[in-house]
Parts: sequence; structure tokens; C-alpha cells
Amino acid sequence: MNRRIPFDKGELKTVGVIPGIFGGPDSPIRDTPITPHENVAALFHDKHPYWMVTMSDSGFFFDSLYSMRLGRGGFDCGTVDDFGIEWEFVEVAQGSMVKPGAPMFTDANEWKDKVVMPDLDSWDWAGEAEKCKLDKALFNQYSFVNGFWFERLISFMDFENAAVALIDPDQVPAVLEFFEAMTDLACKLVDKFIEYWPALGGFNIHDDWGSQKAPFFSGDIGKLFIPYMKTLTDYIHSKGRVATLHSCGAHAQHVQIFIDGGFDQWTPQDMNDTHKLYDEFGDQIIIAVVPDPFDPENTPEAEQRERARAFVDRFCQPGKSANTDFYSMWAFTPAFSEEVYEYSRKKYFDM
Repeated sequence: MNRRIPFDKGELKTVGVIPGIFGGPDSPIRDTPITPHENVAALFHDKHPYWMVTMSDSGFFFDSLYSMRLGRGGFDCGTVDDFGIEWEFVEVAQGSMVKPGAPMFTDANEWKDKVVMPDLDSWDWAGEAEKCKLDKALFNQYSFVNGFWFERLISFMDFENAAVALIDPDQVPAVLEFFEAMTDLACKLVDKFIEYWPALGGFNIHDDWGSQKAPFFSGDIGKLFIPYMKTLTDYIHSKGRVATLHSCGAHAQHVQIFIDGGFDQWTPQDMNDTHKLYDEFGDQIIIAVVPDPFDPENTPEAEQRERARAFVDRFCQPGKSANTDFYSMWAFTPAFSEEVYEYSRKKYFDM
């Protein structure tokens, strides 16, 4: 793409908004010289966007079909998924959890006898595509809530049994077979979503690996996941789409696993040192970084703009671009947001 498009003040005009999620503020859509979709594509494919990618450029696509049948994300979900597992909505978490105390099985070796794969061809894809339309100007990713590996194993076994299965030599072979089967299901879902929503730019895979203070398992255990991650990310890349990871928790030591697994981006929660992660790994995987803390309500506008410029200088580097995501929404006041856009726009033009 031709990067030589100088900044014009008219670009700051707001022409639309992306509604905030989980109570967060709306994000402005500006009168940009290229579409936000094209800008995010430039970030992923060229490592050189036209401006710093923020929530204004992209969105996660949630339909009711996957959410009702497998995702259980809390978006008007029923109580039983296509595997026959019962879920319940947890208000404080703003999401659904498996009803505890009744795992489908407690030994991973039983999974082949207990798990029946969903018949994707029987789903009403055409009807859902008619109801759910994508804004093609934005870079839309489909978000596979509850994923295909550890989170999905937890849904069948409950947490403690799934955690033990990862380290029990008598169960590990069955766990790996389970991951292989779920990865195959994931690839089939990718095909369906691309067929019915061809404007999708990528897929966001969920698999939480840590608590607020520590990871659930060691790096050696995490390496078990790499072949299945790589199979899925390679498949997504073969379709011309990007593969990003949502993995909650304090587990920064696993980022090399995500790189080896082929992910284009990780969006760490803010208990992780996103600045350090950017410094160490930002040339290998795109890290969603979080601004230094400040009080948005009581910080003068001039200081907010100064902070925005420093933020851009820190994280918009040649061949090493970062972005911001949900965990940075608190910082994006009108002044901070506008300054990040204008200053990064000029900075990338000069690179």
C-alpha cells in the first residue's frame, strides 16, 4: 500500500463509534484516509500501520450461533451446550461457567467414550449470517470463547481434574488426543465462519492459562500445546487471516510458547508487565500494551496529550509496532485518543 498520505486535520472528524463493551466507553471512528480494516491489516502483515491500532480500528464478532452451542460467553446463552454440558451465567464475571460438581468425566482416558462431536453442518449458518452483518470498514475477528484446549478440557472435567490430567503420565496421551480432536473441530469452524462471513479478518482464540498472581502450569507443560496451536494458526494463516490469542492471567513466561504456536498477537491482562513484554518480544509477536497509570478524570488535558505522545514514541517503532485493546480503554479519553491518533499518524508517515 502507498504509505505516503500526509496527515490532514480533517481526519480527526468523528464519523461513527464502536460501542464500548463491559461498561467501557465508546471508541470513535475517524475520517481516516484508509479504512480501519486496512490499517489493522498493515499492522499484522507489514508491521507498519498508518496510525497506532486501537479499539477504534477493530472489533470482535460474536454471533448467537456459536455462543449458544459452544461458546457460552454469556450473550443470551442457553443452559446446555452441544456437548451436553450444563452452564450457568455468573454475574460478577460477566460470563458463563460450567455448573460445578458434575464433570462429564474425571479421567481423560474416558473422553472418547463420553464426548460426541457437534454436527456443524446441521447448524443454521445461513440464517445466522442473515441476522449478523459485519461492518467491512472495521477489522473484525471472530472470538472463539472457551477455546479448544485447556479451557475446553476444564468444561468436561472441572478445573482440578483437568489440571491433574496435564501432569498425570497415564492421562497425558489421552489429553493430547483430545487436543487434536478439538483442533480439528476448530479448523472446521474456521471454514464455516469464512464461508458465511468472508469479510472476517481473523480469529481470536481463548485459552486462559493463569490466575491474577501466577500461571496454572509450568512452561514445560505449556509446550504440550504448541503442536495444536501451530496446526490451528497455520490453518488460519492459510486462509489469509490472522490468529490472535486471548489468554487471561499472570503468565508472561509463556509468551515464547505463544510465539512458537504461531500466534500473531497476544493481549495480556494488565497484571502482566506489557512494556517489558514489548521490549523482549515485540519484534516476534504483537503485544497489546497498556499506558502508564494516570487519573483520566483529574489529569489536565495538556498532560493527557503529553502522555499520549510519550506512549506513541515508546511503542510505535519501525518493525516493532504494538497496539492497544480492551485493557487500555480506561486511558482513552477524547484528548488522549485524539493525540494518539494524530501523533502516531505523523510518526508512521515519517518512518
